[in-house]
Amino acid sequence: MRIEVTIAKTTPLPPGAIDALAGELSRRVDQDYPQTENKISVRYASANNLSVFGAAKEDKDRVSEILQETWESADDWFTSD
Repeated sequence: MRIEVTIAKTTPLPPGAIDALAGELSRRVDQDYPQTENKISVRYASANNLSVFGAAKEDKDRVSEILQETWESADDWFTSD
């Protein structure tokens, strides 16, 4: 499954946040879908968006939940040094 997350350029994030989000999201998705090769891309774009390719509707919904949980728990896993 391929997952693409875009974050609006108007949402400034601390240095390293994009890479940290990609890593944490990858770790969490791999927990639910260890049998699949997951490719995750996080980047700035004109708008916030989540695209999930090569997955069923239920899987897309679950990835959306995982992304929401990851974003909301950023204080637990993101440190900007």
